[in-house]
Amino acid sequence: MKLRTALLGAVAVAGLAPAAFAERGADGHVNVLYWQAPSILNPYLSSGTKDVETGSLVLEGLAGFDEKGVVIPRLAEAIPTVENGGISEDLTQITWKLKPGLLWSDGTPVTSADAKFTWEYCTHPEGGCAQAARYEGITAVETPDELTIVVKFSGPKPNPYQAFVGGTSPILQAAQFANCLGAAASTCSEQNFKPIGTGPFVVKDFKVNDVVELEANPNYRDPAKPAFATMTVKGGGDAQAAARAVLETGEFDYAWNTQINPEMQAQMAAAGKGVLLNGFGTLVERIEMNMTNPDPALPEGERSTTKHAHPILSDINVRKALSMAIDRQVLVDVGYGAAGRATCNLVPAPEMFASPNTDCIKQDVEGAKALLEQSGWVDSDGDGVRDKDGVKLKLLYQTSVNPVRQDFQAIIKSFWNEIGVEVELKQVDASVFFGGDAGSPDTFQKFYADVEMYANNFDGTDPEPYLAQYKCDKIPGPENQWQGENINRFCDPAYDALVEELSKTADMAKRAEIAIRLNEMLTKDSYVVVPLVDRGRLSAASNTLGGVVLNTWDTELWNAQDWFRIK
Repeated sequence: MKLRTALLGAVAVAGLAPAAFAERGADGHVNVLYWQAPSILNPYLSSGTKDVETGSLVLEGLAGFDEKGVVIPRLAEAIPTVENGGISEDLTQITWKLKPGLLWSDGTPVTSADAKFTWEYCTHPEGGCAQAARYEGITAVETPDELTIVVKFSGPKPNPYQAFVGGTSPILQAAQFANCLGAAASTCSEQNFKPIGTGPFVVKDFKVNDVVELEANPNYRDPAKPAFATMTVKGGGDAQAAARAVLETGEFDYAWNTQINPEMQAQMAAAGKGVLLNGFGTLVERIEMNMTNPDPALPEGERSTTKHAHPILSDINVRKALSMAIDRQVLVDVGYGAAGRATCNLVPAPEMFASPNTDCIKQDVEGAKALLEQSGWVDSDGDGVRDKDGVKLKLLYQTSVNPVRQDFQAIIKSFWNEIGVEVELKQVDASVFFGGDAGSPDTFQKFYADVEMYANNFDGTDPEPYLAQYKCDKIPGPENQWQGENINRFCDPAYDALVEELSKTADMAKRAEIAIRLNEMLTKDSYVVVPLVDRGRLSAASNTLGGVVLNTWDTELWNAQDWFRIK
């Protein structure tokens, strides 16, 4: 089936809206806990989920995705399709229409110029936009009138719902960010911490890496929403404490990413104050291999850059052996139970885009040892650690502070020790690790380690922009404020060419075939990405909080405007 056919039949549906209230702010206050504390509210300067999701309470796109992955309008009147004339017959142009009368929270009108500015902001070569992959292939954004946005592509764009769609690609107010283009982007503290938006809430106060205080947006487009007058998004602590604060003590109404083991899940849920919400999407816990040298002896500005290849991990046999040594089912059993599945894929869903590859599932310690031997990595001095050409097989393995991740680190370290690899473990506070601060040595983008572990996912149901993040021009470095999306510095011209082919392919079967091939180039062919667990989203909601619908295709706060207090 051609994607054009799918676009012809696309249906725009309204977000869920329980008719449980009729007056904005009538339900008082709601407490939300993101134990990975937000460090910035501008998603264009952070790849951290905590920042993107908290920012989505304020900043919105033209459209988003509902809990079924269907594209839904937000600031747009309707979803453009070929059938309604919003997408050109040759798929090279998409035309969006803003809803009339939209206002920014400061009372000024939202216009097409804001969308054009946002495109210019994210595509500025010195800006270090963390979401640049969503603007791939756009040659122009035109504004024939104040309500019309015409996005033009360099060729047919079978999946045009990328730019300005979802929590990672919202519209910025041009007036507020006018002086924040390019290298100035990261210096605009007021704008990045207190963006003017169109979402249901407005930032009252933001203490970085701690707490965000919000109040209902007086100019939100639905006069009856949000039901809550104020919201606190508290950061800090850990996943276990976050779950307990909702399920046992009742201090909070909602806790994001309650990454706790199965025994704790059952124990806390038994208290009866709340429920655990779980849903599978595209969230994969994985290990990223650094293809560049993070040696602190290198000059600043060259460390973990493409100027120096990694002295150990440039050897594919080492990367493959590290993957082979891991028993992924043990990780699932220890960390997630029914909320996890062992996987070899970076893209585990939707099903049509998921590779059938299961080669990594069965642990093969002896095979890993033999592979290292064949590649010349031997224990020459009998200390239990392999070496080659005077280089010890020693790795610094970093991740964020989290009980499940620390369990994983300990288990994986034991697997790697067994095949002759010395492993040093490092844990970084999640607010710092996922913060995107260009001046910090401890962000996952800067990657001053040999391997690192985290989970990530993508907006919507099409993996094209997600896979495009691994193109050569998306590598983080000092020249882009360390905000590139290609975390492991992988670069393969053949991969880039295939991404380009995917962007122009309309036939759905062919798109799936290309996406699977790209996934396999990153995983089973090169082992630069080592997937571990296909994680279900696991969060907690109070029994007194209504309207919550877990969404694995957009941000978890996608319908916060519809939340209400159960009386």
